[in-house]
Amino acid sequence: MKTCIVALGICVCIFLLSLAPSPQRDQSIGVEGTLSWFKKHSVLFAESCNDLQARINDIREDDPSSITAARSSLQQCRLQFKNIEFFFNYFFRSLTLIYNAPAVIEVEEPYMEYREPTGLQVIAALLFSSDPVKEKEAMLRQIGLVHESAKDINSLLYNLPVNDKQILESIQLELINLMTLGIAGFDAQELKTGIKEARQTLLAFQSVLSPYLKNRSSEADSVAFYLGRAIQLTVENNEFDTFNRLAFLTDAAIPLQQHLNKLIREKGLELNTTGILNYAAGHLFSPDAIDIDGRLRIDTALATLGQKLFFEKALSGNSTRSCATCHRPEKYFTDGLPKSLTLDGHSTVRRNSPSLLYSVFQYSQFWDGRAKSLEEQIKEVLKNPEEMNGDPDSIVDRLKKDNYYVERFGKVFREKSSDSFISMDHISLSIATFLETLTPFDSPFDRYIQGDRKALNTAQIKGFNLFMGKAMCGTCHVAPLFNGLTPPWYDRTAMEVIGTTNNIDFMEPKLDTDSGRYSTFPIEYYLRAFKTPGLRNVAATAPYMHNGAFPDLQSVVEFYNQGGGQGLGLDVAHQTLSPARLRLDESEILNIVEFLQSLTDKKVYKVNR
Repeated sequence: MKTCIVALGICVCIFLLSLAPSPQRDQSIGVEGTLSWFKKHSVLFAESCNDLQARINDIREDDPSSITAARSSLQQCRLQFKNIEFFFNYFFRSLTLIYNAPAVIEVEEPYMEYREPTGLQVIAALLFSSDPVKEKEAMLRQIGLVHESAKDINSLLYNLPVNDKQILESIQLELINLMTLGIAGFDAQELKTGIKEARQTLLAFQSVLSPYLKNRSSEADSVAFYLGRAIQLTVENNEFDTFNRLAFLTDAAIPLQQHLNKLIREKGLELNTTGILNYAAGHLFSPDAIDIDGRLRIDTALATLGQKLFFEKALSGNSTRSCATCHRPEKYFTDGLPKSLTLDGHSTVRRNSPSLLYSVFQYSQFWDGRAKSLEEQIKEVLKNPEEMNGDPDSIVDRLKKDNYYVERFGKVFREKSSDSFISMDHISLSIATFLETLTPFDSPFDRYIQGDRKALNTAQIKGFNLFMGKAMCGTCHVAPLFNGLTPPWYDRTAMEVIGTTNNIDFMEPKLDTDSGRYSTFPIEYYLRAFKTPGLRNVAATAPYMHNGAFPDLQSVVEFYNQGGGQGLGLDVAHQTLSPARLRLDESEILNIVEFLQSLTDKKVYKVNR
């Protein structure tokens, strides 16, 4: 029944699109060529879906080769989809979920509607399960849905407004997707075909960009050169576990992105529909590439006031602690404890206090994501009886009695009435603005990616390639921020269920009892779900996990190496982390830890109080 409803929804979407008015299409450079490419390869994709359906139908228990044939067909089907993915992700973003959504239940907030996973990733999970024959009917339902929809893809083009600016931005966004999730194998974890698929995407770029490169210029030549270099690297080595991702980024993808962005500006074809990405930045790994909450236009006076308030003990109920008590600058804005002490000093709070560095690059705050902004988080902490226990009225009254704050709030907010400019809203905004400045991007990894090839040692380079490849870390802790902010639109923060234990004895693991996001939204898919934390400065911010139970990075990596809670044999419903063991050896684990250490910013955080 669910499959029928989804299929009906697709048909309705296609029908409604066909009724849209027909605007004038910009055909000045590459529109018709792109549309021809899409039409041709959407047909080939539909044909590959038909073949996959036949191969799945042929699966038999007495013929292991039938499973191998189905997996090979799935690989070819995915490669065909990569030819049109850039266009689909941009113009039909919601419909992409039909073809290539992650094989986990998604909950659409705030309506709490479930989205059943569909598409090629679901088929892959079933086809690589312990008993693919048993999953045959489920796979046939999935490919039936995909194939039926794929046959009508070209009807989506009817009356669709397309211009050169949109096409070029679709390439820009898909390149970011390739540089982050693509080479990490995010959507091909079982097949491990991420590098082959990256090559297919790059070949699509080569064809679509061809008309834009005809008028010779230094930028056009550079785009063609680095695009060819990127393709060459994926041909020289397309083995997922051994591909040199760092060389791919530094020698090809990053300069390709730089010159493509310059070429688009040179032609006057800029378009930015994200509101988040800064295409004028040097490249994705530049400190100014991603602009959350306007952090690149921070009010310095407001941030300075927020810095003062961050250390202000008058914000607590008994005037004994400030924000800096649990987020100490010298400890990279943590306190080094498994769980912070409560205000009375006799017990601990519920969860570990994470670093505040780079916290602006998250749409959800707290481990369970219950706060949707830094301001909301700050207000909750100030009022929490265990943390600051501050009464809003009392806090405001105290600050109004301090001439420094009366003067500073007045200058910053430029309000006429002395009774209005000191408020909880302004207090939380000020502190949040200070937190938005805590983005140094000054680690050895940052210096390496900006051109200093001596900033990383051999072990760290190996560690990065393992992190982004065999270890699958980069599928959740996404570069360049290494947190759960998901590219290429950067409009959501991921929540994951990994089955965290409350001990590191993996021979006798014990599942942590914290219900995670479930305590905020009591639905089964949120049980033990937590926000994916950022890994920048992670080597300096032990202990780890929401419960602070992991004392060192080796134990954290080994937990993932074992497949999380399910991999350790624990009953973890709806675990989003694959329970498959990574088979990392001791040296590989140490290399990953070495890389994580390279994410430590050089600066010692001495803040002027």
